[in-house]
Amino acid sequence: RHCCSTPPQLSVNFVACQVFALLMAVWFRIYLHPSKTSPFIRHVVATLLGFYLALFCFGWYSLHFLMQSGLSYGVMVFSGLEHMHKYCFIVTMGYLILCQITRVYVFDYGMYSADFTGPMMVITQKITSMVFEIHDGKTCVIVPLTVYLLCVRMPSLLEYLSYNCNFMGILAGPTCSYNDYTAFIEGTCYQPRHQENANGKENGKHQQIEPSPKNAVISKLCTCAISLAIYLSLCRVLPVEYTTNDDFVNSTPLHLQVVYLYLSMLALRPKYYFVWTLADAINNAAGFGFSGYNKDGSPQWDLISNVRILGIELATSFKMFIDNWNIQTALWLKRVCYERCPINPTAATFLLSAMWHGVYPGYYLTFLTGTTMTMAARAIRHNIRPYFLVSDSYKLIYDVITWIGTQIAISYTVVPFVLLAVGPSLKFYTSWYFCLHIVCLLVVLALPVKSRRRQEGLHDNQTEHNSTDNNCNQKDKAT
Repeated sequence: RHCCSTPPQLSVNFVACQVFALLMAVWFRIYLHPSKTSPFIRHVVATLLGFYLALFCFGWYSLHFLMQSGLSYGVMVFSGLEHMHKYCFIVTMGYLILCQITRVYVFDYGMYSADFTGPMMVITQKITSMVFEIHDGKTCVIVPLTVYLLCVRMPSLLEYLSYNCNFMGILAGPTCSYNDYTAFIEGTCYQPRHQENANGKENGKHQQIEPSPKNAVISKLCTCAISLAIYLSLCRVLPVEYTTNDDFVNSTPLHLQVVYLYLSMLALRPKYYFVWTLADAINNAAGFGFSGYNKDGSPQWDLISNVRILGIELATSFKMFIDNWNIQTALWLKRVCYERCPINPTAATFLLSAMWHGVYPGYYLTFLTGTTMTMAARAIRHNIRPYFLVSDSYKLIYDVITWIGTQIAISYTVVPFVLLAVGPSLKFYTSWYFCLHIVCLLVVLALPVKSRRRQEGLHDNQTEHNSTDNNCNQKDKAT
């Protein structure tokens, strides 16, 4: 997960497993197509292949995946519906944090030879997402983002393990809705989306034809190749750690330090692009990830995509960057925390994100800084942006300025995430005199802004209340 930190052997194992998973995904889609075999067989094969990849890549540490899933499933089965999601969330997150503490403080600090917690992070997302879907579906809780994710059936143990540990997402995710995964296994993931999009003649032509993921997979594999080449070429030439070098700090002008910081982060990001895009391609190759059709009738395969590269590199706001980076994790945080936390949801969401990532102090420094950055960016956009919307030329000037500011702010914020330890992180911020921290605090105090979540929540509740009531009424009639 970090620049130049993963041992070569583990990296080779990971890439080898993902290539094997890609080949198995093609085989899975062709020979275990829903029209040729039962959902039971598809669940069994997906689960066994997932366990094999986990065992090959992490050895006996992969047993933690089963233990975490088993404990959480026991809580789901034996706890009452009213508190099931709370207990399951505590047990799942607690086990993850316990394993992270063990890995960091029992094994060598900062080493990744036993980094078995990466897959556990994705499993944690899946388990907690599913229990909230079940809780909301059975109690008809109105949460704006999750109205279409309601689930009213408890999964069997096989379905549960298949969802958590299938070979397509066991190593790098991404997380997904349980309903979407079940529809993929059962072969019903195309028809509902076709009906919703079959308004025009072109879309209608595809109504009875299963779209091919071939073009999407090839495109994403090309993106992977380019990202990997860029990363391997630049990561050692532009290490982030060099930003704390005494000679560099003392002899380099401030504007060149800013440029180097931006370039070092730019060189780091392709690693994530490679991992997430390859994981997306694997799922697509298996037939999972179809989200509908474009206006021209071409299929879209971005249902569980985790990154939008252009959206990141051209982001003109902190929120725009976050919305395009690690997309499924951002949605998970929004579903389980931001939309449900009654007090200061932004800070609570960043805290949960830090706990989920691990126990390194750098994570908490990053997300603490990110909280102030987000609040300041929101205040600036709310109070200053309207003055630049009077003409296209003013809007262009605003976009250029905010792009520069966003890229610097993001780079400044995530340095502790890469450095991990408190000492180097504080050394970096000290060399910058905590300037962006101070500016953000002053902006937040000088330009207050109302919570966007509460304003949007009221509107979403009004517009979606009827559809949720209909779902509840249908459930009542069925029971």
